Amino acid sequence: MNELIHTVRKFIETKRLLTPSKPIITGFSGGADSVALLFILNRLNYKCIAAHCNFHLRGAESDRDEAFCKQFAENHGITFESVAFDTKEYASANHISVEMAARELRYNWFETVRQKFDAQAIAVAHHRDDSAETLLLNLIRGAGIRGLCGIRHRNGLIVRPLLCTDKDEILKFVKNQGLDYITDNSNNSDEYTRNFVRLRVIPLMEQVNPSVKATLARTAEHLADAESIYINVIEKAKRALLQKINNEEFTLDIDALLGYDTAETVLFEVLRDFGFTRQVMEEIMRSLHGESGKIFYAPETEMQVVKDRNRLIISKITINNSTEEYLIEDIENLPAAMPLKISFKKQLIDSDFEIDRSQQTATFDYDRIKFPLKLRKWRSGDRFVPFGMKNFRKLSDFFTDNKYSLFDKAKVWLLCSGEDILWIVGARADNRFRLTEKSKNALTVKIFL
Repeated sequence: MNELIHTVRKFIETKRLLTPSKPIITGFSGGADSVALLFILNRLNYKCIAAHCNFHLRGAESDRDEAFCKQFAENHGITFESVAFDTKEYASANHISVEMAARELRYNWFETVRQKFDAQAIAVAHHRDDSAETLLLNLIRGAGIRGLCGIRHRNGLIVRPLLCTDKDEILKFVKNQGLDYITDNSNNSDEYTRNFVRLRVIPLMEQVNPSVKATLARTAEHLADAESIYINVIEKAKRALLQKINNEEFTLDIDALLGYDTAETVLFEVLRDFGFTRQVMEEIMRSLHGESGKIFYAPETEMQVVKDRNRLIISKITINNSTEEYLIEDIENLPAAMPLKISFKKQLIDSDFEIDRSQQTATFDYDRIKFPLKLRKWRSGDRFVPFGMKNFRKLSDFFTDNKYSLFDKAKVWLLCSGEDILWIVGARADNRFRLTEKSKNALTVKIFL
C-alpha cells in the first residue's frame, strides 16, 4: 500500500472519521487535493459519491472542470453528482463576498446530497497547509481562541481525512499514481484573501522559518486542545451565572460575574449566544457600576439586555406601548426631559422660504396644528394618512410594508397634534398637515441624531 494511503487510513481510524457501513459524499473540484482524496477513499473501499459544484466564476474553465470530474468519476466507477450556481448573483443578493457565497452554496448542497444518499459524512480535501492558512487568516481578522484552531478534522458531519498530510505530499502522490488533475488559475491570483496569505504572507514567513506551515499546523492542534478546556470553563460559568426565567428571558447576577478574573470574556461568551457583538458587550461592561435602566440591543436576534440594579436581564425586545408622553405647550419652551433632541421653528411662507427635505426634518402647515403637541410611543390601533396619500393606514401595516423589525418598532416615536399623528419621527409625515398653496405659516421640526 502506498505510504500516503496508509497514512490517511491510520488517520481515519485514529480520529474515527469514517466507517465502512454507509456512503461518503466527497467534495470533488478536480484539483490535485480532491483528486487525491477521492482516489484514496476509493482505494480504501469506501463507497464514494463525487459531488461537484460548478460556480460559473471562470467562464469556459468552469464547464471544463465539471466535464473532467464527471469523466474521472466514470473511469473509476464512482457515482457522480453535480450542480450549477450563479455565485455572483447569490453573493450580491445576500450582500456577502463571492468566497463566502461559494462556501455557503457548496456546503448547503453537500448536505442535500448527503441526505439523498443517506451518507454518513461529507469528506472534503483540506490539508495541513489549509489549516495553517486558516489560523493566519483568523489571527489577522482578530479572532479569539475559537478562531485560532485552524481547520478541524471533524465539524459535525464534515470530515477532513487529508489533514494528516500537506500539499507537497499530495502533489507527489498524484504524480506517482499518474493521476490527472485540474489547475485552477485563480489559485495563482492574490485577488482573494486566502490566496494572498498563501502566495504572499507565508513565503515571507518561510524566510524566517522554512517549516512554518508545519509549525502553524501543530500550533493549531495545541490551540484546539486549549479551546476544549476554555469551552468547558465557559459552559460551567454559564450554568452558574444564567438563571432562566422562561424561554425568552434570563437573568445574570452582576456580582457573581465580577467574581471571575476574566469577567469580560465570560460575559462575551454568555452574550454571543444571544447575538450580541463584542462592541455591545464592552458597553455593557462599562455600565455594570452605573445606574439602572440602560438598555442594549442585538437587532439581528431581536434581543435586549437591561441593566437592572445588581443584575442583567436578557430578553426578547418588546414593543413599548407605554402611555408615557411629553407635552409641548409651545415651541419656545420644551420639556426638560425630552427623549429626543428636537427643535421647532415657525416660519412665514414667503419668497425666501425653502423646505428642508432631509429625513431628519418635517415641515407642516402651522395653522392646522393644535397645541399642545405630544411626543409618544406608538400604540395598537394608531393610524395616519401617509404623506402623498389620501386614505388612512394602520401604523402596524406601515411597519410591515417597510420591514420594521421589533427592534426598529421599539425605537419609534410619534409627534402628535391632539390625537392625530403629525409625524412618525424620522420616517413619514401625515398628509393632512402638509403645506398647500393656501398655507401661510410653516412649522419645521428637526431631530438631531
